[in-house]
Amino acid sequence: KVSSALDGAGLPYAVVGDCAVAAWVATVDLAAVRNSQDVDILLERSDLPAAIAALEHSGFFYRHSAGLDMFLDGPDSKAKDAVHVVFAGEKVQPDYVLPTPTLDQAERIAEFATLGLEALVCIKLTSNRRKDQVPVLDLIEVGLVDESWLNKLPDPLRPRLQELLDNPEG
Repeated sequence: KVSSALDGAGLPYAVVGDCAVAAWVATVDLAAVRNSQDVDILLERSDLPAAIAALEHSGFFYRHSAGLDMFLDGPDSKAKDAVHVVFAGEKVQPDYVLPTPTLDQAERIAEFATLGLEALVCIKLTSNRRKDQVPVLDLIEVGLVDESWLNKLPDPLRPRLQELLDNPEG
């Protein structure tokens, strides 16, 4: 529903987060896909007003709360079920080692735009919370990410991937 509205409005976006990981995992092993309760999308900050118009036209409700931009799928939806917005090329948290990727790193998988695999792995390793490490472990498990990826990643992310490769159980 979100991708249809954004595509219909001609707005560039990329699904990021666990839904993007699920799309990539599904290219290898549909049975290994882990479901996610929410959706994260990457937008240009300058496109937010147009995204609000497009998504509200599709029945979503825009909210800015606790520093987060989100779209609720109906008036009774909760933030944990929302479509959360992150902005391209910006740090999600001030202490993150890298900003989010830019939208030129997006590609279409299945029915929607998502980040390319390398950019997606970077965004997950930048967050580096356990809930962000688990999807990277899913990518490792299906063979999309392995030791060869250490040379593809920026310096601050290499040790984070190495730790997951060496100790997948945590």
